[in-house]
Amino acid sequence: MTETAHQGRATPLLSAKSLACRRGDRLLFSDLDVTLLPGELLQVMGPNGCGKTSLLRILCGLRAPDTGAVLWRGQDIGEQREDFQQELALVGHRPGIKDDLTPAENLRVSGALGGASTGMGIEDALRRVGLLAHTFDPCGQLSSGQRRRTALARLLLTPASLWVLDEPLTGLDRQGQALVESLIYEQAERGGACVFTTHQTLPGGAGRLRVLELSR
Repeated sequence: MTETAHQGRATPLLSAKSLACRRGDRLLFSDLDVTLLPGELLQVMGPNGCGKTSLLRILCGLRAPDTGAVLWRGQDIGEQREDFQQELALVGHRPGIKDDLTPAENLRVSGALGGASTGMGIEDALRRVGLLAHTFDPCGQLSSGQRRRTALARLLLTPASLWVLDEPLTGLDRQGQALVESLIYEQAERGGACVFTTHQTLPGGAGRLRVLELSR
């Protein structure tokens, strides 16, 4: 597994030291170090089954590493779980959308659970992701791409410093993929950070984008 060289001496937002992860008897990765500064993007790549989603879950605190530690602003995430969760926005491989609720209702529930807000209104968020015409349609009636857009709209409503996105381009057309790229780069421009998995190469990045490649 390889990661492009890291530049600069700013204080990391997220760092992981000597991570190892097993799935049953199989070692997915070991001795893995990750450092993510404000304004940086990290794309995790590799073949199916190499541990990309497992790594994201470890970085989010949803799974404990077999060895190693994950630090947020220099402290173990286990020792500051509530503060860390307040600064984390996660969009998993499954969008996590309730089918019986509309996009607006899903965002309202998510906002109530998340607490802090960017101040953007739900209507503006849905307009940005191209779902304004479906504001009041049950999500169970939407396409997979539209459901993914609903999940992405949550990112516009949270001031989270760290985004963790698992295959955010899945199910999206070219316009939707361009939207995701714009959102990710805007997060970096604000001084936030993003870790994401995708098999596709994102254009641009102006030096903000690094790649971590896992092997199998």
